[in-house]
Amino acid sequence: MNFEFSEEQTMLRDAAREFADGEIAPIARQIDEKSEIPDDLRKKLRENSFFSLLIPREYGGIEVDAVSYVLVMEELSRASAAVGITVSVHNSVAAGPIRMFGSAAQKSKWLPLLSDKLLGAFALTEPNSGSDSAALTTRAVKTDKGYQLNGTKTFVTNGQKADLFVMLARTSQESKHRGITAFLVERGSPGLGIGKTIEKMGIRGSDTTELSLENCIVPVENRLWDEGHGFRVAMQTLDGGRIGVAAQAVGIAQAALDASVKYARERVQFGKPIAEFQAIQWMLADMKAMIEASRLLTLRAAWLKDAGLPHGPEAAIAKLTASKSARECADKAVQIHGGYGYTKEFAVERYYRDAKVTELYEGTSEIQRIVIANSLFRGNTPTTS
Repeated sequence: MNFEFSEEQTMLRDAAREFADGEIAPIARQIDEKSEIPDDLRKKLRENSFFSLLIPREYGGIEVDAVSYVLVMEELSRASAAVGITVSVHNSVAAGPIRMFGSAAQKSKWLPLLSDKLLGAFALTEPNSGSDSAALTTRAVKTDKGYQLNGTKTFVTNGQKADLFVMLARTSQESKHRGITAFLVERGSPGLGIGKTIEKMGIRGSDTTELSLENCIVPVENRLWDEGHGFRVAMQTLDGGRIGVAAQAVGIAQAALDASVKYARERVQFGKPIAEFQAIQWMLADMKAMIEASRLLTLRAAWLKDAGLPHGPEAAIAKLTASKSARECADKAVQIHGGYGYTKEFAVERYYRDAKVTELYEGTSEIQRIVIANSLFRGNTPTTS
């Protein structure tokens, strides 16, 4: 097994790190406090191709491999988890399904626009269907004008700013899973309502909203793949999205460790830096071990994806492990900072809030365990040995 990154992967990681340190980190607190990513930062992200990472070159993107994508997501999320998830959702669960399942015409129309100027979002969750995605009730009825959609979506990341939504709706009541179809719904479509931003505990700079669909007409040519294949579109899309969230979690955990090491060297108690106390050293050592394990599991899932091998269970393992590590590392970081860690004066308070959501979105930790357990019962857990 080769654990070395290629020259191109290393250069991309370093470029992402330089951008994150120079452009994102200095305003990360502002992004959190104002619950908004500034337009000029969005512009810089676009100019530096962060919204084109997974879009093929023939459509104007830079089409990096999954390992490179993980490296970039970790660096962006280390500076700001809100920025990280904004970029991740656009690439993995908005542009991703068009790249994987779109027709030639859909790819030619939408991918260059998503690379150049449009922002994408993914609308699956509903008020009454979260982990049970197949229980969604948004209806899509075919008419002579196209498909007429009615229903409500919630927890839509990028919802306030998005120009294009990958929308899941039910076209048949006969089958729970096979009655779902995916659509591309454009912002401004008659009947599509953009709700207010949902106030969140963490990743506050990432906008999250509800969508309403009232007799919203979607052209037939905006149906993504065939009728009844939407659940497959969603699940395969989420396999890739979970790798991005795992990388986001690793980035948060790494930021927590970096801040804790710095503070432990500077904070003096009982006449010496707290870094000299074994209690602090052991917490830092545990953090480091958790991060390295999570990073390797995330890279393994990405490597499997690049190799064209099944990676669903591995993506679930990576997300489950990395999200738990992020939460525990952020908790230890607050503890190391003591009372100061509970104030907004130090970034670890933000890391603590940001970390929790990685155990919730793109499949809760409980759903990840179901995916992993099912792979064991099917006996198809991939191996790299």
